[in-house]
Amino acid sequence: MKASVPAVAVWGRTAPSHSITAVMITDDQQTIVTGSQEGQICLWDLSSDLQISSKEILFGHTASVTCLAKARE
Repeated sequence: MKASVPAVAVWGRTAPSHSITAVMITDDQQTIVTGSQEGQICLWDLSSDLQISSKEILFGHTASVTCLAKARE
């Protein structure tokens, strides 16, 4: 049985164009990484005054991205 994962919106009036299903913040707290129900991964810049701006969008997954993890060095 396939479990349904609800989308989560974390932005106010300017939400990204994808349904966010996973969120990760980098150790330096300058980049937010989101995974989407549509299979996209987006990178967002986070400024010191908590302003968020889009940086990159990665395509290629054929299923929803429901989990994000960082690689070790």
